[in-house]
Amino acid sequence: MIIREINAMRGPNYWSVRRHKLIVMVLDLEAMEDFPSNKIPGFPERLKKMFPSMYSHRCSEGCEGGFFMRVDEGTWMGHIIEHIALEVQTLAGMDTGFGRTRGYGEKGVYNVVFSYMEESVGRFAAQVAVDICEALIKGEDYDMDDDIQKMRELREADRLGPSTGSIVEEAEARGIPWIRLNKYSLCQLGYGANQKRIQATVTSETSSIGVELACDKEDTKYLLEQAEVEVPRGDIIRRERSLEDACRYVGYPLVIKPVDGNHGRGITVDINNYEDALEAFHQAKESSKNGAIIVEKFIKGQDYRLLVINNKLVAGAIRTPAHVIGDGEQTVDQLIARVNLDPRRGFGHENVLTQITVNELTKTIIKDAGYTLESVIPKGERLILKDTANLSTGGTAEDITDIIHPANVSMAERISKIIDLDICGIDIMTTDISQPLSETGGAVLEVNAGPGFRMHLAPTSGLPRNVAAPVIDKLFPNQGDTGRIPIIAITGTNGKTTTSRLIAHIAKMKGYRVGYTTSDGVYIQNRLLMTGDCTGPASAEFVLKDPTVNFAVLECARGGLLRAGLGFKKCDVAIVTNVSADHLGLKGIHTIEQLAKVKGVIPETVLPDGYAILNAEDDLVYDMRRSLNCNVALFSMDENNPRVKALQRLNGITAVYENGYVTICRGEWKMRLMKAEHIPLTYGGKAKFMIQNVLAAVLAAHVQGISIEDMKAGLETFIPSASQTPGRLNLFEFNDFSILLDYAHNPAGMRALQKFTDELECTVKVGIIAGIGDRRVEDNNEMGTIAAEMFDEIIIRQDKQLRGKTEEELIKMLNDGIKMKDPNKKTTIIPSEKEAITFAVKNAVKGSLIILCSDVIPDALELVKLFKEREARGEDLFAS
Repeated sequence: MIIREINAMRGPNYWSVRRHKLIVMVLDLEAMEDFPSNKIPGFPERLKKMFPSMYSHRCSEGCEGGFFMRVDEGTWMGHIIEHIALEVQTLAGMDTGFGRTRGYGEKGVYNVVFSYMEESVGRFAAQVAVDICEALIKGEDYDMDDDIQKMRELREADRLGPSTGSIVEEAEARGIPWIRLNKYSLCQLGYGANQKRIQATVTSETSSIGVELACDKEDTKYLLEQAEVEVPRGDIIRRERSLEDACRYVGYPLVIKPVDGNHGRGITVDINNYEDALEAFHQAKESSKNGAIIVEKFIKGQDYRLLVINNKLVAGAIRTPAHVIGDGEQTVDQLIARVNLDPRRGFGHENVLTQITVNELTKTIIKDAGYTLESVIPKGERLILKDTANLSTGGTAEDITDIIHPANVSMAERISKIIDLDICGIDIMTTDISQPLSETGGAVLEVNAGPGFRMHLAPTSGLPRNVAAPVIDKLFPNQGDTGRIPIIAITGTNGKTTTSRLIAHIAKMKGYRVGYTTSDGVYIQNRLLMTGDCTGPASAEFVLKDPTVNFAVLECARGGLLRAGLGFKKCDVAIVTNVSADHLGLKGIHTIEQLAKVKGVIPETVLPDGYAILNAEDDLVYDMRRSLNCNVALFSMDENNPRVKALQRLNGITAVYENGYVTICRGEWKMRLMKAEHIPLTYGGKAKFMIQNVLAAVLAAHVQGISIEDMKAGLETFIPSASQTPGRLNLFEFNDFSILLDYAHNPAGMRALQKFTDELECTVKVGIIAGIGDRRVEDNNEMGTIAAEMFDEIIIRQDKQLRGKTEEELIKMLNDGIKMKDPNKKTTIIPSEKEAITFAVKNAVKGSLIILCSDVIPDALELVKLFKEREARGEDLFAS
């Protein structure tokens, strides 16, 4: 078996799955094609023995044991690998159950799709599933234990922690989109200029002064003491001669510890006389690096954590460090093992409780208590194993929110304002939290910035608290605020980039700060920040992450969608310009109908109150409306198009080309914008395909509330040029000839260009064309045939876009297409693009039109602009 490729997909994808993160594995099983599962001796039995838990997989049978029925009947290995990949993730504590296996269009090759919780785990599970399947086929044993543990470790390394995860889940539940900004816990909630950020439980609104104060325990204590908050009285000393005065000032019982101590080293508690204090002082000195020692009042009681968010107490818990209780028979090591058998304990954060691990700190604490791992401790004695009560180290927590005394609630909320923290955890030691600290002798020990939420989300006992909700309430206080910005997504075979640029231009004229992606690059306002084909999810996220952007226009091509899904989950407007044969035979897309399904994902992501803008003249595009859960708007070059008329009768929104005007219709009421011949992009109305792009763009602007006046201003100032529409009908007029550069790179694009150039006056049309390596032979043949119809002379160049083919192969494909149409067509082969353009210019006759068809525009543009500059200066065009 061969894995051709494994891709991760986030969000909607061409399987029309919602809210799944998916691994798409292209699996080459040609060698196994003739051996379904029931034809391999012993295979079904070995599979059932290894994975008895797969009995729960219903598969297409719809009942328990359904998958095993399919195995017994005979199913292909891709299908089995899909189920193994899901099951091994479940065994590793990640229960995820969506999967599909479909043909790829090649014999023995399959698309295997399955869901994951963490991408690294999903990728690993894909390879493990193949390895297990190969072992089962061969009848070999396979030990999964190491693989399962590896998946757990990958999950813990990559997953968001419980606190961050809970905030993200709450945001998702409210329709707030989010993006993970690094491999740790920094996340963005919302998009663009409306975004907020969190890092664990520190937010973009958390006071940096508050964090600094919370990190400085002495300053925190000083401020609280000044505010008459109960804190342990204490003093910091460096010399033994100061100890007696400090003991007298603080009063017994005492705690003595180094200021810079950690892991519990050098700490002595419950000191009740000077002799013990002196010994504790020397122990603290040995563990201190800077020699500073804290002498502090020892507060008796239990460890409580109060959580305050937006200056309101939202939860409280009593915490207990990881510990064991002796039974007089078992060793400490055996007691720890017994505690870890609790089914609520798991690896890392996978369960409510975390398993207790024995590390050097644990051994030190046990040693300080006078024991070792082999010691048997008396029955009923509690042995603390960690220096903190964190759940992540094996501690436990009990919710006590409802019994906190109002005085303590008020104190906690006041502390949050004193320290100036929007989210803070307050550690209190007291014998009874249901009584005021002033009555129990309790005290505030510490104030924490970025407190953990796990103990409140999933306490060991007591009521779980949704403490993430008040965080979202604070960050997005307005009802229904989702932190979104308008997103317009554009897809189709041709016209995507021009439509994207035009919409962005109109939005900028309205006053928006626009970020947009195109096949040329990513732009923030008018600044090009990334170059190249930027029509995939990474480029979309680049725009949506930018805090200056409040309007996004995203060109979405099939390649990025199939490779990695979308960079967003929902958009406000989706445009499908058209669907025609292009890139067929790639990524399992072999027919135009399959291509339409891919493109159809974009309108399926539109929000319910948004609009899908569809080409009413394209049957495949128009049919996309059937699967949509949003409003539909249509555009057409024919005002009498029956599909448009039907929608108008339903009071729908349409855009049509009528009587020479670009017109928006609400129902049957017309709002004429401009005559098409007055819109520069249409070249006096000659470029009909540009009028189609204009119709789609003005519809998008209209449904986004942009006025007719702003649309007119945008249309009038959007000039087809190398700066505003690079490579899209860029016409350069020289003294004796003209050069037209266009991105036409597929048969449909060439046909549209042909209709436009047929209306241009010239003496001779010279075409410079190139084949593209990831097109089918018949596609490149057709490009040659169309070129033979369009041009009087043809130059074939081929130094770019080979994509797996040789220059010779591509040149032959084009030449074959030319000969099919006109065996006598004048054809010159010049592989170098620069040399081909230079040759055409040198040999241009007066009044000729040179048309360069290219899908790699920048170099050609630079050369043509250089010729233009030299002519303007009166220089030799070909000077070296």
